[in-house]
Amino acid sequence: MTNASTPTTHGSDLPLDMTIFGGMGDLAMRKLLPALYMAYLHGNLSPSTRILSTGRQPLAREAYLAHVEAHSRTFIAAENFNDKTWDGFLTLLEYVVLDVQAAPDFAALAAASRPGAQRVFYLATAPSLFTLICQKLASAGLVDANARVVLEKPLGRDLASAVEINEAVGAHFAESQIYRIDHYLGKETVQNLMVLRFGNSILEPIWRAPNISSVQITVAEEVGVGSRAGFYDSTGAMRDMVQNHLMQLLCIVAMEPPTSLSPDAVRDEKLKVMRSLRRFKLADIARDTVRGQYGHGVSGNQEVDGYLEERNVPADSSTETFVALRAHIDTWRWSKVPFYLRTGKRMARRSSKIVIEFANPPFPLFPGAPGGVANRLVIELQPEEAIKLQIMAKEPGSGMHMQQVALNLDLQSAFQPRGSLRAPADRRGARPPDPFHAARRTRSGMGLGRSDHRRLGHPGRKAACLRRRLVGPVRIVRAAGARRLQLGRVSRPPARRTPPPLHLPSALHAAPDSGARAPAFSALPPRFRAHDADAPLSFSKNN
Repeated sequence: MTNASTPTTHGSDLPLDMTIFGGMGDLAMRKLLPALYMAYLHGNLSPSTRILSTGRQPLAREAYLAHVEAHSRTFIAAENFNDKTWDGFLTLLEYVVLDVQAAPDFAALAAASRPGAQRVFYLATAPSLFTLICQKLASAGLVDANARVVLEKPLGRDLASAVEINEAVGAHFAESQIYRIDHYLGKETVQNLMVLRFGNSILEPIWRAPNISSVQITVAEEVGVGSRAGFYDSTGAMRDMVQNHLMQLLCIVAMEPPTSLSPDAVRDEKLKVMRSLRRFKLADIARDTVRGQYGHGVSGNQEVDGYLEERNVPADSSTETFVALRAHIDTWRWSKVPFYLRTGKRMARRSSKIVIEFANPPFPLFPGAPGGVANRLVIELQPEEAIKLQIMAKEPGSGMHMQQVALNLDLQSAFQPRGSLRAPADRRGARPPDPFHAARRTRSGMGLGRSDHRRLGHPGRKAACLRRRLVGPVRIVRAAGARRLQLGRVSRPPARRTPPPLHLPSALHAAPDSGARAPAFSALPPRFRAHDADAPLSFSKNN
């Protein structure tokens, strides 16, 4: 096995040539180019940087820039967009016609690359192409000590194919030159989760069993598969989301404190968590997992196709677009604490969150106290970025009537918006303003006041505030021993003294609101039920 020579440590002093394989694809337009624009906005990409996007379509550079304008610009938040900065960013982009099967095209890529530049090859393609692309890059003389390769998930379909890919890529790149990317780790709230856990000593003593009764991790997407149908049908929700994004979140929640924040130290602690995950047996799979597909229904007040009706999806496909599972980590810290993981497309709303449910007091001290979970730590990842600690508090007035309220840290209002930390005109060396200035000026940190009681269902609040559409249309693939459950827009009456119930019955037939169509669920196992919006769909805990 012949690896590249030892990588240099001063690559940042070299001009950067970043090549995106799959430069016309959905990932490049929705994620990569907007992220590179933000890096340029914040002054982290020099004007000498070149971004080479590859694709099979025979486009001129002007046509490619028009495509970027139409399909990528809309994914940049309005408060971060600046015409002058955008025009400057577009000057960095180049387009190279390349078919990964054609060796002459790699020779043309080598001719377009600058000698001595720091080369970064971002493989935003199907994993089946990783080996071939690395072989062709090496044959074209593009792999040297200053080269780096970035691999997008998923790495293969199973353990055998993942090992094969790693060995094939490692034949041309040293391990320190290989970057396996999970873009979820770049989210502000995910990074803040590390600070929340290891920068606050008040949480560590209770961050364990039996103080925590369950952990719930939800990544719900409102969109369908769209133009990714061809890729998605060979991947599914399990490979596309669970084994990377959700597992990374689970590791951060469950890991022990690392010795440092170095990549190796953090990785070592995550590996300990993964090695401690309880393996599923056949009986566990039947009891603790659910797979499903979304069906024809309504999303965002528009009629949408079911998964089997999507373009490029086989009519007999059994690929899952929804997965829910219950996992256990066999360590002293997490003994008997279930971890509920859920992800799906065409859900009722886009929401990614982590919910830490704490154990209830050992006995009820207050008569008439509402049931359910008293304390939750809710970490909102998207679309909002917030941390909420739900506690019980006394309602104003006579008597000892309790109500659940939230200590709410809104990260977007507590800190100055990221896009404005460094204005485009100040990109060269200007010191950013104090990020805590807005928080001190507006006092927008955690707060608990009378308005929280009114907002959370205090007497006089309209019943409409309690109406929520819980989940989107899902057709469960597994149908053995199942029963049918139909959920529409569920109306709950307001409670004067107690909050609305947290759990819905396991068999509910709710009539939809006027004018709304009820999404249908079939083949739900009896132990599977729904929580409210702040406690995602999970398994019953009484088995």
